[in-house]
Amino acid sequence: MYDHLVSFKFKQKLDAEKEQALIETLLSFKNLIPGIVEITAGVNVTEEVDNIQGYTLGLRVTFENQEALQQYGPHPAHQQFVQSLAGLVDNVIVIDYPIK
Repeated sequence: MYDHLVSFKFKQKLDAEKEQALIETLLSFKNLIPGIVEITAGVNVTEEVDNIQGYTLGLRVTFENQEALQQYGPHPAHQQFVQSLAGLVDNVIVIDYPIK
């Protein structure tokens, strides 16, 4: 299995409704994109405010295997989400690693 971690930094603070809509879209991937074992997403609530660096939304997706991870990026549901972020995102950090 593989984990895919994403941290989103937005150009402006999003209101709670927009954050919730993004989270719901991300969570819907489980039913739309093959190979997803588990998915979680949420607003960053860490008390380590010195370490946030503006990253306010997080995503973790566990995939069955590396092939499923590779097919996730170009999947139409993922691409539609990426396009919906146009003009909103300042930066994104992605980390992928195998789970043993």
